[in-house]
Formats: sequence, structure tokens, C-alpha cells
Amino acid sequence: MTSDQAQFKSMTEAQASDWGIIAGHMKGFMTELPQRIIAHMELLRGDYGGYPVDRLEHCLQTATRALRDGRDDEYVVCALLHDIGDTLGPSNHADVAAVILEPYVSEENHWIIKHHGIFQGYYFFHYVGLDRNGRDAFKDHPYYQACADFCELYDQNSFDKDYDSEPMSTFVPMLERVLSSPRKSLYKAAMAKAG
Repeated sequence: MTSDQAQFKSMTEAQASDWGIIAGHMKGFMTELPQRIIAHMELLRGDYGGYPVDRLEHCLQTATRALRDGRDDEYVVCALLHDIGDTLGPSNHADVAAVILEPYVSEENHWIIKHHGIFQGYYFFHYVGLDRNGRDAFKDHPYYQACADFCELYDQNSFDKDYDSEPMSTFVPMLERVLSSPRKSLYKAAMAKAG
């Protein structure tokens, strides 16, 4: 081990100096989050899953539509990342995306991403033997309409082979701004203390 690594074998042996070292490394690790997310998004390239466009293009179209509609950076980033969970959580992709975004976005935007899967079902569930109105279980929720609007305006219509999406590079500065500082996190207070 080097002096820039903690010296414990189990957390019960750790000292404050060990956690200072780890917190210092965590700061750099968190700064690199946008680059890791972009790299993960690249896994969606070429994965069509039977759709007319690959999963990355779908995400780029969704984000581009939100951007061109004047949505703020946070909303656009949510639109870009809404299907990032497709690779690791195909059965709960919306939950995966929501967990990644939760520390960085508003409660409303988090709710939209977390629930967009069932709301998107309005457009196709009836073709696969499911209830297209499953989203109505949330009809009294204050963010119901916001999620319905996200799906109608940006998600369900982003499978167009001829759409002129912005490239990923357009969204990198937004990703960096939105993911630069968590609004809430177990580590936020510790990171602030570490300087």
C-alpha cells in the first residue's frame, strides 16, 4: 500500500486519517462522473432491440427535443439519461436511471424519470397484453401530468430515423453542471468537510 491509500483491513480498524484519504479520492472520482456516464451511454449505441433507432439515438432525440423546447439543463440531462438503465436493468430501467439521477435533480424530475416506464406504456401496453392505463394509478399525484407530458412530448416520439439529433458533445457541459454537486447524498457533508 502507498501513503495515498487507507491502511485498514476492515472498517472497524479504520482511523480518521484513512477516511480523509478516501474522501480525497472520492472528490476526484465524483468529478469524473460525467465521463463515466458518457462511456456507459455509448453501450446503448448499436443496440436496437427491434426499435427503428438504437437506444443511444433514442436518448439523444429525447434530450434534443427537450433542449429545443427550452427546457432547463437539469430536465435535458434527465431526458438524455432516462433510458441509461436499459443495459443493466431491462426489467426496471426507469428505476436504474432514477437512482443515478436522484442526488442531482429536483424531486419532480426524479419522479418523472422513475415513473416514465409505466407512463410510456400508455402508447404500447395494449399491444402486448398489458393495461395501457396503468399510469392512472398515479392520477392524483402532483407530478402525474409532468410525467405524462415528458412521455408525450419527448419520449414516445423519439424513434425517428430522420430526426437531426444533437451530438453527445452538446450535452456534455450540461451533464457536467448538473452532476457537479449532489443536492443530497450520504457523502455530501463528508465531502464538504474534506475540503
